[in-house]
Amino acid sequence: MGREEEKFESCLSTISKNPSNFTNRTSDSSLYTASSESQSPDSSFLNLNFTSLKPILTLKPKSESEIKKSILCSKKLGVQVRTLSGGHDYEGLSYLSLSPFIIINLVNLRTITINLTEETAWIQSGATLGELYYKIAKTSKIHAFAAGICPSVGVGGHISGGGLGTIMRKHGLASDNVVDARLMDVNGRILNRRTMGEDVFWALRGGGAASFGVVLSWKVKLARVPEKVTCFISQHPMGASMNKLVHRWQSIGAELDQNLFIRAIIDNSLEGGQRRVKTTFQALFLGGVDRLIPLMNQKFPELGLRAQDCSEMSWIESIMFFNWRTGQPLETMLNRDLRYEDLYYKAKSDFVQKPVPENVFEEVTKRFLEKETPLMILEPLGGKISEISESDSPYPHRRGNLYNIQYMVKWKVNTVEEMNKHVTWMRMLYEYMTPYVSASPRGAYLNYRDLDLGNNTRCNTSFEDAREWGEKYYRGNFKKLGLVKGKIDPTNFFRNEQSIPPLF
Repeated sequence: MGREEEKFESCLSTISKNPSNFTNRTSDSSLYTASSESQSPDSSFLNLNFTSLKPILTLKPKSESEIKKSILCSKKLGVQVRTLSGGHDYEGLSYLSLSPFIIINLVNLRTITINLTEETAWIQSGATLGELYYKIAKTSKIHAFAAGICPSVGVGGHISGGGLGTIMRKHGLASDNVVDARLMDVNGRILNRRTMGEDVFWALRGGGAASFGVVLSWKVKLARVPEKVTCFISQHPMGASMNKLVHRWQSIGAELDQNLFIRAIIDNSLEGGQRRVKTTFQALFLGGVDRLIPLMNQKFPELGLRAQDCSEMSWIESIMFFNWRTGQPLETMLNRDLRYEDLYYKAKSDFVQKPVPENVFEEVTKRFLEKETPLMILEPLGGKISEISESDSPYPHRRGNLYNIQYMVKWKVNTVEEMNKHVTWMRMLYEYMTPYVSASPRGAYLNYRDLDLGNNTRCNTSFEDAREWGEKYYRGNFKKLGLVKGKIDPTNFFRNEQSIPPLF
């Protein structure tokens, strides 16, 4: 046991009967790489995988009082806190740090309580989306929650960063459906919507809760869905007709009936030793196939959709469908370890406000042919998202945005050379897309976290310095987030490489 660890254990034991119940040794954990000079990556790319310290301790509290003790000891010893819900932060900010830190892993706090009379649910932050969806499906055939499709994502980070999903055009983002929350602040007090005040409550819904404290649980509004929904997949190989379809989709994706969500995935695969790029349209319609076909014939006839290309299913089965797991048992949703097969990746994001010229997709195809596993996911906005004002919550990318892009490139070998090669490719693609996406500021989505946008290198990064990345995520809402931070956490205890600095 190291000296830091001893000090922490000793602090916990002075305020706790049995600290070893909820601590977890991590000295040999393969998840963390101790910093070493010989591995220093391209210095312009802050990659915590190579530079993070190991956590002093990983705590897995079984009660809220244990979280309080962890916060108070961290404060006393000058140690940072990383709160881990599902561990999906794209840059690892929920479990990596350049300063001495502990991890509070919320895995043991994942109770979900559904109230069908109220059509709400209280969800502890350690639960995953899969656990939530499974519980809803076992309780009701006509309820859902508007959030993402990856079952192993933790609700804590997902909701507090916005939460895009397949029914967002009808029901809004996950954060738009939060009606209450329980937050533990820097002093260990537990606050609800009434006691934290509307400004702090506003900040938690899309502003990244890790800047403000530890959200213990969320109360959300459930969405009503039909007993049967319809899904389809339509794949198109690279070439002029694929580019035309994607180009056409751009103009209609955000304008379609709110019940219809069609996303476009551009990726590549090896066929007979040849690399081929393809676009896959993946869709969910909140209704039956009999209503979908006429709608598609009217709005997107170019796709040539037929009834036999569609499948009717329950809403929970549509989540399996979007995960390419049709026919698997629903219990698959409870697997907290579902991850990308490739361990390493770099992601970026964009928002598009006017259709990108057709020739751009031709160039994207060329670039995709250079890489093994590149990916672009284009998700339509509009509908309910556009009806909510930009300042209603910290997530600002609403009216005027047609769709968002998630870019990703993955690789299998964890070396600095491999990382630099793939990250450079990704940055060049992002650079190429500059003229075609939102500008001043160029928008980015917090849940596709990207440290390339800028980061807080010091513990007292000024608010002005943080604006370079903050306004990309939050636009005009960044200032209000800073003022809320100044009120709830004036000493900037809850901080990371992209946390909100306090403004007074």
